[in-house]
Amino acid sequence: MIIDPIKAFSDNYIWCIQEETEAVVVDPGTARVVLDYLEEKQLRLAAILLTHMHDDHTGGVREILASHPECLVYGPKETKDLVNSIVKEGDSFNLLSQTFQVYESGGHTHGHISFLMGNNLFCGDALFSAGCGRIFTGDYEAQYETLQKFKRLDDEINVYPGHEYTETNLRFAYEMHPDNIKISKALEEVQELCAKGQPTLPTTISREKEINLFLQAETLEDFIQLRNARDDF
Repeated sequence: MIIDPIKAFSDNYIWCIQEETEAVVVDPGTARVVLDYLEEKQLRLAAILLTHMHDDHTGGVREILASHPECLVYGPKETKDLVNSIVKEGDSFNLLSQTFQVYESGGHTHGHISFLMGNNLFCGDALFSAGCGRIFTGDYEAQYETLQKFKRLDDEINVYPGHEYTETNLRFAYEMHPDNIKISKALEEVQELCAKGQPTLPTTISREKEINLFLQAETLEDFIQLRNARDDF
């Protein structure tokens, strides 16, 4: 099993899951880079997974389907115009000889979902390394509960967010806690990777427990204060 990032726009990652000659892509906000990647690697596209409705995660679906009409598309109800399988919390399905479990992960959008495949979590904009998505719904409680759900997952789970926001998130964390050695060390490591043009992802649940202030928030009130501070950063 290979999981590679396909870069899109200025900071998006379209994750491509590969097993032998078949592939599944997560949140294809644009088509051309996906089609080029599939052609280069000589992969058959088995399915597309959508975490939420925002165009930078869904914008390439129709063009990809025009070239791969046999492809299945799984996503939440808010993406119903693009999918042929609407999935929700508690659902599971099989692709590439793997089981994908669906987790409700609202807050960023009302219907946001995440997919857990073995020890790999594809979480769209619900969780970032050292951060979380903006609360466009205004439902801070939903986002807080989403993070608590992720926090209960096994430490070794690999986390594949939809954006390369790690350095900015860690700069905020460092601004809030300049004496935190784990955060300052993580920031240095990430800055080195970014300087080389290398991805800072995936991360892990264990690492996020150490450096992600949003996962560390003990109460909803603490989370709201932190999220508002991050929006002003």
